[in-house]
Amino acid sequence: MPAADLMTVGNLGESGLLKRILPRLQGAPALLGPGDDAALIAAPGGKFVITVDTLVENQDFRLSWPSGFRSSGFDVGWKSAAQNLSDVNAMGAIATSAVISLTLPHSTPISWVEDLADGFSSAVRELGACECAIGGGDLGRGSELSITAAVTGALATDRAVLRSGARPGDVVAVGGVLGVAAAGLALMDSSVSHVEWTEDEKVLVLGQRRPTPPLAAGPDAARAGASAMMDLSDGLLKDGRRMAIASGVAIDFDTRSLEADALRLSRAAARLGREAMDWVLGGGEDHGLLATFPKVEDLPDGFRAVGMVRKSTGGEPGGEVLLDGRRADSAKGFDHFEG
Repeated sequence: MPAADLMTVGNLGESGLLKRILPRLQGAPALLGPGDDAALIAAPGGKFVITVDTLVENQDFRLSWPSGFRSSGFDVGWKSAAQNLSDVNAMGAIATSAVISLTLPHSTPISWVEDLADGFSSAVRELGACECAIGGGDLGRGSELSITAAVTGALATDRAVLRSGARPGDVVAVGGVLGVAAAGLALMDSSVSHVEWTEDEKVLVLGQRRPTPPLAAGPDAARAGASAMMDLSDGLLKDGRRMAIASGVAIDFDTRSLEADALRLSRAAARLGREAMDWVLGGGEDHGLLATFPKVEDLPDGFRAVGMVRKSTGGEPGGEVLLDGRRADSAKGFDHFEG
């Protein structure tokens, strides 16, 4: 048997790997956790939400980057947890359980998989999802690394907040940061060596590696009467148009309200020859919240107004996104099947 730091998934086998991973996946207690055909989770009130997301190597993450930076298993595990917790948050719900499926090449180091489990568990704890039980999952062999997680959540109020509830006259608001993860991605993907990154740039990269969705904000928005809400995973304009189409309205963003976000990113943008506002408008993976409220006084702590909901002019099917009243390019942002 190889030394522990050289051991791979192929050396250990499925049962041995589970013995290494499961003790590291620690959340709130489940009624029945790993070891059976399914986990058994309490569902307060009998109504809950569920979401599932997959991260695939060389599509959603890379192990090595042009900058020389290398992604850790901890980063990938954290990101998997964060994006799923954010989807539950965007419905105005509180995460209650998670199950994880891993596809691993034979040569995957055991230490990398253990690191991934630690990252997922740490995100659940540190992001404040203290009620989320991790109930186990599935393992499979494949040609590339992937992690799929499904998360359930209990509604904080008697209703889920949907994308389709925005109405003309509502205030458009954002909870969380904008453009940070996109700036971090650009740095990782650049020719600027990671050893030359400034402290401010390292913070941006951390925002890409380990996003911090504001998990208290979703339930707070639901309690405050948010009319619509969604996770900001693919960019403000792209996700804004999705909300506009779902609601049959126009979402009109005020660029003046976004200038502080761009200023925070301006030094990194200048270094890379990029436009900071492009990251703010088109950058995804910060996993903040886009929400609408009947009036500005309804905004809970952590949200700021960034625009208004207006009547759709009918120029695009179902809805449209505007910048300062003019048609915006909502094609900016991430799409799994572009490129």
